[in-house]
Amino acid sequence: MWLILAFLSAAFLGLYDVAKKQALRHNSVPNILLLNTLISSLIFLPVVLSSQLSLEWFTEGSLLCFDKDTTEAHIKILIKSVIVLSSWAFGYLGIKHLPITIVGPINATRPIIVLVGAMLLFGERLNALQWIGVAMALTSIFLLSKAGKREGIDFKRNRWILCVVAAALLGATSGLYDRHIMRELPPLMVQSWFNIYQAIIMTIIVLCIAITQGKSTLNIKWSWAIPMISILLSAADLAYFVALSREDSLLTVISMIRRGSVVVSFTCGAILFHEKNLKAKAIDMIFILIGMIFLWLGSR
Repeated sequence: MWLILAFLSAAFLGLYDVAKKQALRHNSVPNILLLNTLISSLIFLPVVLSSQLSLEWFTEGSLLCFDKDTTEAHIKILIKSVIVLSSWAFGYLGIKHLPITIVGPINATRPIIVLVGAMLLFGERLNALQWIGVAMALTSIFLLSKAGKREGIDFKRNRWILCVVAAALLGATSGLYDRHIMRELPPLMVQSWFNIYQAIIMTIIVLCIAITQGKSTLNIKWSWAIPMISILLSAADLAYFVALSREDSLLTVISMIRRGSVVVSFTCGAILFHEKNLKAKAIDMIFILIGMIFLWLGSR
């Protein structure tokens, strides 16, 4: 069951990246982040309010039960909010200024970082098939760096590449932290409250920017991609949190499968944004797909 949820999360994440790219074409990163967090909070606000009223369907053991709604739990969720929001800020900057067919594969580095952390912190071990999948992913990253050079993108010196790398590192940190708190807290509680905390943080940040740089910074060009960012991310995260809460789930495998979202974003980047050098990048996609297959086979 957790494998199916992981693949669903990957599909939603791919479409989420496409929505981000479209929304950021004519808007600033802080404004889109604010709207994203506000809309996500509104999606889950009824769940939070209903849980506080102790309605009948919020019974112990159910998905909607917030039976660990304590100060300590909220501190842990707030820490997650800061980590994720930092990762998003760097990631949004990267995807705004780089081709989505470059950004997506770079994000495939996250499971490798998570792999090392999970092995050190949680004692997880991969079998031979899963190691082959990881090796394929590493190969794809190497090929991508070569493809990037053909577009004049120097992976070592381009600041937007550095932003994407920072987002990947923070995202991996969030993945390791998730493994810790998702064994203790209800998935829907984490998702609901961390969206609310992020909305509060982004509201403060955007207001500070508006005060120091003028109200013109609040101007937004509307696109239906803006609300779709929140809807798709909420669906992806819910599937991810529930999968991670399963006792038999493997963080390294879930994280790697979620990076399969690059296939969706790559395809949309080629069709919708008419990006270049697709043949070379397609080889990279093939290695990622093969890696996903080996990870799936090794998890059966």
